[in-house]
Amino acid sequence: MNIDLPDTICLATRRDWRQIGDITAEAFSEDPFNLWLFGGGRALRPLFRIMARDIYLKEGFCHLHGDEAATMWATHESNLQFPPLSLFQLMAAQMIHGKKGAMKRGMAAGEAMEKHHPHAPHIYLFTIGTRKAARGKGLGNAMLAPVLAAADREGLPVYLENSNPVNHGFYTSFGFEKIGEFSVLDQSPPMAPMWREPQPLA
Repeated sequence: MNIDLPDTICLATRRDWRQIGDITAEAFSEDPFNLWLFGGGRALRPLFRIMARDIYLKEGFCHLHGDEAATMWATHESNLQFPPLSLFQLMAAQMIHGKKGAMKRGMAAGEAMEKHHPHAPHIYLFTIGTRKAARGKGLGNAMLAPVLAAADREGLPVYLENSNPVNHGFYTSFGFEKIGEFSVLDQSPPMAPMWREPQPLA
């Protein structure tokens, strides 16, 4: 898929995994679903660093806007499973930094997300986030727009799971529609899958 990125956004490389993870952890530090899963930011940082390094930079693609914003994407063909060593590293990190039962909840969340993940061809937005100091600058729009435009050119839908109801209006403004809702272990904050059909080209 050919994605036309503006000069302010770059395609991340394998050496950017720490930066992607740190931006994303800060962005999700007040996210109700992730707080329920793991606890505070100290637990989120190793999670998103490992996911950037061992899943999305290998199997998908990531974008950076300096040290202010980051996204992690994949296609429906990507293998989004943790390699065994990565899973061991994540478990060790959560034993140190996560709340009691973090890995049990995390594994259950992964199974629930996989169960609800669509099988039809699509582009998957795993995370989009900005540093707290960079919010309100339109970076969310800037990070989404190039990939959505490429998806429209290819006639591909885009899928995401919204873990924070506050962001519902942001996603609907880009054409995403809520297609359901699910919880984990019958007690988590809700996760809302959202789907965007390709938009007509101008």
